[in-house]
Amino acid sequence: MKVIVYDTYGLPDVLRLEDIPEPSPGDDEVLVKIYAVSINSWDWDMLTGRPLEYRMLSGLVKPKSNLLHGCDITGEVKAVGKNVRELKIGDEVFGDLSEGGWGAFAEYRCVRENEVIKKPANISFQQAACLPHGGNLAVQGLIDFGRISSGQNVLINGGGGSTGTLAIQIAKSFNTQVTAVDHTVKLDFMRTLGADQVIDYTKEDFTQNTNQYDLIFDVKTDRSVFAYKRALKQDGIYVSVGGKTSRILQLVTIGKLLKNCQMHMVGYKANKDLNYLIELFEANKLKPVIDKSFPLEETAQAFQYFGEGQFKGKVVVTMG
Repeated sequence: MKVIVYDTYGLPDVLRLEDIPEPSPGDDEVLVKIYAVSINSWDWDMLTGRPLEYRMLSGLVKPKSNLLHGCDITGEVKAVGKNVRELKIGDEVFGDLSEGGWGAFAEYRCVRENEVIKKPANISFQQAACLPHGGNLAVQGLIDFGRISSGQNVLINGGGGSTGTLAIQIAKSFNTQVTAVDHTVKLDFMRTLGADQVIDYTKEDFTQNTNQYDLIFDVKTDRSVFAYKRALKQDGIYVSVGGKTSRILQLVTIGKLLKNCQMHMVGYKANKDLNYLIELFEANKLKPVIDKSFPLEETAQAFQYFGEGQFKGKVVVTMG
């Protein structure tokens, strides 16, 4: 089977396509023929080895595994282990592999049965590959930690990316007023997703104006906790789902001590909310946005495009 590998940290030109033997599922696993996988920021970080502190997990000098990261998959079950009960050969599935392993940029992957669920027929394979990681982050950030409710003023920092585009739509499903922050080129796009107000971060710092919000959902986490507190209403809630490590450390230490507000970092649970995301999709309240698709052989180009940072929604790699 074909798979994307790399031996050293760097830019996308270190990636290469290799042929390796097709794996066989263990007793509690299924073999999935992958049809699509989407790129997340974590995949980019593990490719480049930056921030450097991430290498404590993936290898200090070079990657511990030469399989390129990747967790959002969709495909078809081709074989099952003897202990598998819910899935069968021929089932179309999708899910997030981040808690059980990575290496999704491949034609086949063995996964635990609980890492994927059945894909509804009315969701395309490419759409399904866009939902798991970013969708679960958005649901858990807005609902579990943010306790979003109707009528609130909600700000989404990083609204034009893979997680933010889903967060805008989910927030609007709660009948909230949504302000979305991102680059100039994404402003009109975020309006099409339902954002009531948009802010161009190249021209304006939302923590410096006089507007305040009941809930801030932050994909970027690139400011101090004091700046975020200034943008919150009395007893407002701030939720981070990723960003600069130094800012996240500040959030989980100093942020917990601030009064008249709540500061949270999402304790992510993979695949917990996939069925809820399906419900939103089937109710026409949520639609994954695919910016561009690349074949597996052009994974390096896909990562190059992702790294430029101007993508809107998801960048997808397809197989076969």
